[in-house]
Amino acid sequence: MYRIGIVAFGLLVACGPSSPHGNGDSGTGSDTGACVDGQFACNGNELQKCSGGQFLPSETCAMACSPDLGCVTCLPGTGTCNGDMSTACLPDGSGYYDEYCDPVMGSSCDASSGTCTGACTSTALGQSYIGCEYYATVTSQLVNPSFQFAVAISNTSTLAAIVTIEGGALGAPTRLTVNPNEVATQRLPWVPSLKTCNTQGFQECGAPEQYGALAVNGGYRIRSTQPVTVYQFSPLDYSSGGSFSYSNDASLLLPTNVWSTSYYVPAWQGWASSGGAMPGILAVTAAQDGTSVTVKTRANTTGGNGAPNFTAGTAQTVTLGRGSVLQLMTPSGDLTGSFVSSDKPVQVIGGHHCTQIPIGYTACDHIEESIFPVSTLADEYLVTAPQLGTGVRQELIRIVATEPATSVTLDPASAGGPYTFANAGDFVEIPLTNASFQVKADKKVVVAQYMVSQNVPGGNGTGDPGMSLAVPTAQYRSQYQFHAPTNYTSNFVNITAPMGADVTLDGTVVPATSYTAIGSSGYGIARVQLSNAGNGNHSATSTLQFGITVYGYGTYTSYWYPGGLDLTPIVVQ
Repeated sequence: MYRIGIVAFGLLVACGPSSPHGNGDSGTGSDTGACVDGQFACNGNELQKCSGGQFLPSETCAMACSPDLGCVTCLPGTGTCNGDMSTACLPDGSGYYDEYCDPVMGSSCDASSGTCTGACTSTALGQSYIGCEYYATVTSQLVNPSFQFAVAISNTSTLAAIVTIEGGALGAPTRLTVNPNEVATQRLPWVPSLKTCNTQGFQECGAPEQYGALAVNGGYRIRSTQPVTVYQFSPLDYSSGGSFSYSNDASLLLPTNVWSTSYYVPAWQGWASSGGAMPGILAVTAAQDGTSVTVKTRANTTGGNGAPNFTAGTAQTVTLGRGSVLQLMTPSGDLTGSFVSSDKPVQVIGGHHCTQIPIGYTACDHIEESIFPVSTLADEYLVTAPQLGTGVRQELIRIVATEPATSVTLDPASAGGPYTFANAGDFVEIPLTNASFQVKADKKVVVAQYMVSQNVPGGNGTGDPGMSLAVPTAQYRSQYQFHAPTNYTSNFVNITAPMGADVTLDGTVVPATSYTAIGSSGYGIARVQLSNAGNGNHSATSTLQFGITVYGYGTYTSYWYPGGLDLTPIVVQ
C-alpha cells in the first residue's frame, strides 16, 4: 500500500555518479592496484573512474568535481563569507544556501572555509527536536495571571549553554547559563494581547476580553550557544500560595531550523460555557521579517487587536515581522483542519482557551501543542492512552487528512474505522477509548490526542484536559533526552518500541514484561512512572528506534507532549 522515503536536507540529483571515497586530486594512477575498480577520483575538474586498477578519465565537470558525488555545482564544505553571512555549498553540491552565523548562538563565519562555525549551524544540528533557536508563544488562557508562563530549557550537551531570551513582554533581553545535563526554568511575563484574559481574580479570570490578536514581537525569541530542548508551560505551576491554577498545559517547542511553510492544524471546538464563550485557538509565529502567512480556516474567527476576521473556507493573507504572532480564535466553531501556508518558515500552535473534553464533563482546562509541519508527517502512527494510577485513562483522538481521497484503517480493527476523507482538512473523532492501536493511511495525516476531563467516568477525579500529537513511527529515534517537571505530583512516559527491544530508561532496562502488543504492528507499549528526584531530566536509549510521549498530573490539572522526534522531510509513496 505504501512505503516511506526520507528526503535529506537539500538532496538533489548531482550531474555525476555517486561513488565510494577516492583521492581528492589523485591524478590517473598508472600503477596496477593503485585503486579499486569502480572507485572515483578527481584531477582538477576531471572526474576519473578506476578500471583495471587505474584511474581513467570519465567526464569533465562544468563546475566542480567531487570524488564522493561526481560532477557538482560546488564542493560541499566550501563557501564565502560576507560579514556574519555565509553563502555555503549544499551537502549534495547541487547549489548554495545562505546562513546567518549568529554570534548570539556562538557562531561566526570562517573565512578559510566560507562556512559557519559552531554547534548551532544547520549542518551540525541536523533535523530533530533539539536545536539552538526557538520561539515561546503565549496563547489564550483563562488562568489567573498570578500564575506565570515559563520555559524549561534542557541542556544535554557536554558544554554550558549561554541562553538569550528577548521579545514578548520583556523590556530587555534576559540571559542565563544552563550547565551540562541540567535544566533551567525561566519564568516570563504573560503577553496580555495573546493571553486575552488578564483580570486578577480569586481563581480564573474567565472568558477572553477580546478574540484574536496580531502581537508585534509578541513571541519570546530564545537563542542558545549549544543545542538544547525547550518546553513552554502555560503556566508553569499548578499550585501557588495555597491556590490552584485549575488550567495548565505544555508544549514541546520545535527549533526554527525545522520550521516549514505548510501545516494542517488540530484544535478543539469553541464552547459556550456558563461563564462566556471559550474559544478554540490557532497561533502562528514568524522568525523572519516580511513573512506572508495565508490561513484557510475551517471556522469563522472573531478578530481583535490587529487580527482580522476570518471566514471559514476563505483564504486570507497576513504579513508578519520577526517574532510577531497572529492568534485566531473561534468562539463557537472548530478550527481543526485549518490550513496554514507561508512564504517563509513559521511555527503553528493549535489548542483551546479552556475546554471540557468531552464537552459536558467538568472541568475545563487550557490545551495547546506545537504542530508538526506537513513535510514531516507520515502515514503510520501508534496511539497509546496515558497511565492513571494502576489503570489506563481514556482519551479522544482526532485524525486529520492532509490530502483529498485519504483512507485510514486502525489495527486492531476493533479500535474503529475504516475511515475515508473526501477533502484535505477533513477529520474524524474517535470516541472515548483507552485502547492502543496503529493508524495506517494511504496519505499523510495528523493524529492528535486529547486527555479527558477529570469527571469523565474512569477519570478518578485526576487531571484535566491536555493535548498532544502522535509521532510518526518514521520519525522515531534511538535516543532521547527529555524533561518532566518535578513540580507535578506524578509524571509518566509511554514507550512504544518494537517487541523484544531493550529500551534503557535512566540507566535501567525496561523489562520485557512491561510491554503489551499493539495489534499486529510488531510494537508494544510500556507505561513507566518517572521519578521526581533530581532535576526532571531523563534519558532513554535503544539499539532500535522507538517513540515516547510524556505527561503528568497535578491537582485539577495535567500536561502532555511528545517526548521528542526527528523532523526530517518524508515522502509517502
